[in-house]
Amino acid sequence: MATLTMTTTADPAARRAAGPEPSPPRLESGVGVLDKASLLLGVLESGPATLATLVSATGLKRPTVYRLALALERLRLVARDRDGRFALGPRLGDMVVEARADRLSLAAEPVLTALRDRTGASARLYRRRGQLRVCVAAAEAHGTGIDTVPVGSAFPLKSGAVAQVLLAWEEPELLYEALRGARFSAAMLSGVRRRGWAQSFGGWETAMATVSAPVRGPGGRVIAAVSLSGPVGRLTRHPGREYGCDTIDAAVGLSELSGC
Repeated sequence: MATLTMTTTADPAARRAAGPEPSPPRLESGVGVLDKASLLLGVLESGPATLATLVSATGLKRPTVYRLALALERLRLVARDRDGRFALGPRLGDMVVEARADRLSLAAEPVLTALRDRTGASARLYRRRGQLRVCVAAAEAHGTGIDTVPVGSAFPLKSGAVAQVLLAWEEPELLYEALRGARFSAAMLSGVRRRGWAQSFGGWETAMATVSAPVRGPGGRVIAAVSLSGPVGRLTRHPGREYGCDTIDAAVGLSELSGC
């Protein structure tokens, strides 16, 4: 009986015999300037590139490539590395975070509900919007009637456990500005980074306690904060010690479920 020999694409000799693999189809919008910009970004997906490399890889004229690269740099879609090469810019990362925001909010409901049911306290998810923290999802404690925070409520980043978590991992120069007028110090934020959670007292009622932990996105960036809030009689005078691990677990679960 004849033996059938199958050749896979993993075989280098077979790949050479089959000839070069076809290039992936070029995405085109029909709008010339957009298609050219897309070409540049496509080259930079493989890593930083010099102007000469961009010209060679795209087949576009050098003045055109230079003009487009500078325009994309002004839009923060392209940046420069230490060697002056062009690279994908920080705005693309920001877009990824925002694109995942809806997924994060959808994933939050069951996680926050489970955290509330386990602790008996209100569980919420906050995201940063400039110098504000905004509640984007919540599972309110049953029957308390106090400390209710409607989704969409916004508060300054000047006090509280949530503000501490959203700022603790900020870049030093930005953190310095954020601390102006804040009710917490750089030393307190250092403690937040060390423990992985923040706690505070007060808020709507002086007898309320809150513990908060970070939700992380690409590269470990803090993109949101989970909070657990309730009367001191329920959360105790040491809410972080009692519920810090529960809050961290919920935050880590949200990061995983949202695909961040």
